Amino acid sequence: MTIARVISGRDPSAIVRAVPTMSMQEGIDLLARHRIGAVPVVEGPGAEDGPVVGVFSERDAMYCLAREGAAALDRPLAEVMTAPVITITLQTTVLEALSMMTARRFRHLPVVEDGKMIGLVSMGDLVKHRLDAVEREAEAMRSYIQAT
Repeated sequence: MTIARVISGRDPSAIVRAVPTMSMQEGIDLLARHRIGAVPVVEGPGAEDGPVVGVFSERDAMYCLAREGAAALDRPLAEVMTAPVITITLQTTVLEALSMMTARRFRHLPVVEDGKMIGLVSMGDLVKHRLDAVEREAEAMRSYIQAT
């Protein structure tokens, strides 16, 4: 099962984005306003279509605040985001993406095709997708056993 299936039907323009020049306070406000755990950071003119240069997460904010205190809130996201960004493609399998997230200890992956972000998946998205698939397989097995 590939990432293409996980994000099918999603609108890429609905992805919340940040830019590297935003302050950490603005990044935190963005996360809180949208009730999300991470936001891809994109740059360039028309940043909504620009390349992904990092991911800013709750974890980034927490670690930075623990190190530097409230003064860190004025730092630009470019200085506190996780970079370089690790991305996946539509052809990446769900298990490959989960393995990458587990090995590198992060919970969000931008999906990029032809240099453009077309999706964002979370660990929760992938676990749910995998659990649904396992449930479908179990139901098919139960039906097969009952039919024999």
